Amino acid sequence: MAAGRVDLRVDLAGLSLANPVLAASGTFGYGTEYADLVEVSKLGGIVTKGITLAPREGNPPPRICETPAGMLNAIGLQNPGVDAFVRDKMPALRELGVPVIVNIAGETVADYVALAAQLSECDGIAALELNLSCPNVKQGGMHFGIDCELTQTVVAAVREVTELLLITKLSPNVTDIAEIGQAAGDGGSDILSLINTLLGMTIDIQQRRPVLANVTGGLSGPAIQPVALRMVWELAQAVDLPIIGMGGITSAVDALQFIMAGATAIAVGTANFVAPGVTGCIIKDIETFCEEQGIARIADLVGAAHAEV
Repeated sequence: MAAGRVDLRVDLAGLSLANPVLAASGTFGYGTEYADLVEVSKLGGIVTKGITLAPREGNPPPRICETPAGMLNAIGLQNPGVDAFVRDKMPALRELGVPVIVNIAGETVADYVALAAQLSECDGIAALELNLSCPNVKQGGMHFGIDCELTQTVVAAVREVTELLLITKLSPNVTDIAEIGQAAGDGGSDILSLINTLLGMTIDIQQRRPVLANVTGGLSGPAIQPVALRMVWELAQAVDLPIIGMGGITSAVDALQFIMAGATAIAVGTANFVAPGVTGCIIKDIETFCEEQGIARIADLVGAAHAEV
């Protein structure tokens, strides 16, 4: 197959992406922070840091540490609040030339509703990602995402106030990922994304105390890739919704595994901290793989591994 002949476009419930590679929430700032290191316009899209109604300072430090094959973070959704986001961040985001997905988080159902309603009036937003799975806040966050009824309630409430595409970000800290995904779909979610970080901790044996001031944090990085892949596989068998897969993706090999497991698109997170240009490499290497395999459309690989089982 001639170079450049691979169609990398994918469709997420009507949202067309030039390729399946997104920058994950919380790891890519608001896009502009990476502009000198990454050709952002070449990405499939970006997902912003989590936005809340009021500004948040986040958790006290230390709130990040390395672990074997990964990292723990307990940032606590530090952000300037929705008003400042719309005023100060969105103008630059509109200029990036890629779909912008805004991750939103709240402590109550009313918070999510208010955020969605306000952001629906803001030009340049392609979709909202409902963060129902952050393990690093004491109210809201993961509390909503580990209960089917609460998940459906939040999604349904937001669905009533916005016509924007809704992505529900699922927590891995559950027994059955499929039932949570089904609940989000029943509530009106258009797309599902997973996984968020796994709840973990580490202890400083010299100080005899937890390293993180928050005690626990979210584990991300290559260590969680097999868990994330398994959950995407299970969810793809249970729902008929587009899936954005993430969790420990550092290469095109990882990305292709998620796509073959059933993800229409993938998001790169922690790897951005290690190698800021990794997203561009993944896009290029996916194209090369398809060329070598004689695959004309990346969309043809979505869920391909299920056919072999």
